[in-house]
Amino acid sequence: MSASNSNPVILTCEGGMATMTFNRPSAMNALDVPTASAFLAACQSLADDPQLRVVVIRGEGRAFGVGGDLAALQHDSAATAQDLIGRLHEAVVLLAGLNAPVIASLHGVVAGGSLSLSMACDLVIAADSTRFNLAYANVGASCDVSGSWSLPRLVGLRNAMQIALLSETFDAAEALRLGLVNRVVPADKLQEETVALARRLAAGPTLAYGRMKRLMRQSFETDLPTQLDAERENFKASTQTEDFKEAAKAFFAKRPAVFKGH
Repeated sequence: MSASNSNPVILTCEGGMATMTFNRPSAMNALDVPTASAFLAACQSLADDPQLRVVVIRGEGRAFGVGGDLAALQHDSAATAQDLIGRLHEAVVLLAGLNAPVIASLHGVVAGGSLSLSMACDLVIAADSTRFNLAYANVGASCDVSGSWSLPRLVGLRNAMQIALLSETFDAAEALRLGLVNRVVPADKLQEETVALARRLAAGPTLAYGRMKRLMRQSFETDLPTQLDAERENFKASTQTEDFKEAAKAFFAKRPAVFKGH
């Protein structure tokens, strides 16, 4: 996809597949208040879309994103940080609440808040040339955009401390080993592989995906009996969906199920 207009975030939707593109290539998609505002507006639009089946988040130009825009944060830094981070955090909550799976498609540099955002997504695919750095310590700051919540859950506390405190750059192979990304693909195949994954998910049982997302995320703070109760109630609710009924029919007819997302 080529993003040519001046909007800092471009949202396109086709056939239930939404693509959000950070579109500040000259700033390597650094996150300033207008970008955060546009991103939040896009997330709000998706949260209200009953046809949504999958979301892809990507960056235009040479990077997925370098995190917060330090130039924007130089002046009245506390107020700017409050405004910027507040909008980004609201957007992350909306993404987590979507039934539709959210895929981060990474290339180039992924640092700071942009890396935190990718960790908040459900699945991550990265070009083999991607370079990662949590970077907050390098600018004398602590984490935002859910980085401190996501990172230890993905890689374990000890690895999270190393990534956060040392703020060293690492490559896509290391990100895969740590569990920060799900797949690493050749850079020239990133768009093709991202679209293939998105289409696969878009053809799946969207309501069931949403229930699984919420069950997985709450499991870290839930005791086993409570989690088992939640699993039972969510499974019961799933059996009332058209997708479940279609899957049962398809199973006995020995054919692939055709899910409609409801």
